[in-house]
Amino acid sequence: MDESFTHVDLESKDLVAERIEQLKALFPEIAVEGDGSIDFEKLRLILGDEVDEGQERYAFTWPGKTDAIRQAQTPSTATLRPDEAASVDWDTTENLYIEGDNLEVLKLLQRGYHGKVKMIYIDPPYNTGHDFVYKDSFQDSIENYKDQAGLSGQSNADTSGRYHSDWLSMMYPRLRLARELLSEDGIIAISIDDNELNSLRFICDEILGSPNFIDTIIWKKRYGGGPKEKYLVTLQDYVLIYAKDISMIQDITVPLTEESIQRYYTKQDSNFDKRDQL
Repeated sequence: MDESFTHVDLESKDLVAERIEQLKALFPEIAVEGDGSIDFEKLRLILGDEVDEGQERYAFTWPGKTDAIRQAQTPSTATLRPDEAASVDWDTTENLYIEGDNLEVLKLLQRGYHGKVKMIYIDPPYNTGHDFVYKDSFQDSIENYKDQAGLSGQSNADTSGRYHSDWLSMMYPRLRLARELLSEDGIIAISIDDNELNSLRFICDEILGSPNFIDTIIWKKRYGGGPKEKYLVTLQDYVLIYAKDISMIQDITVPLTEESIQRYYTKQDSNFDKRDQL
């Protein structure tokens, strides 16, 4: 392996420190001399009436949200190490496959891919009561992942008082870090089912901004009935789509195939000419 590898800065990008420096660049007077921190009271004075001091406001919260936010802000000291022996077409491939705790990987990717990813698609646990395997440790998530990922039978049972809270605390830091990877014209698509659809929409509105919501794709996953569920048979799942900045997004289209044109666009009804002029 190239000896230069040992000289690479392996700690993930410190996004909090970067934001603090950006604030100092905008408002130099808020910098506290000596310790590198910022004077929040002075920042409030500078912002004047733009600071919301009200106690009652629309917000979405749950037990553990503060720790989830901290988890997204804590830099990782884990290491990405190439595995040439297990790779395919090592010298020519343009693909990258990373195996590990996705929270730590998202942090490590910030250094090389921050603000550069055009599209992210994720298929997180749906929190169905048996697919949510592990909880993050806010002290050592890498070791926590290694210890718990192999345990069979562990789940986030719907009888738990933290059933939704645990899932939200797992998702929140990952979505925040995913947003940091997106380019200004980037989009993120997230698969989900009925169990956490509403919760996912709430945290996406907070992290990505409700004006940047593009649409919810509803796709049919099952045909017909059957004794598969206790009440009505669920036939669809969802994909939520958000933009990093919706003003940067162009039309999202898929070119029609000749087969589609022949199937759907060869017949004209009596109002065709009228619609064509609209």
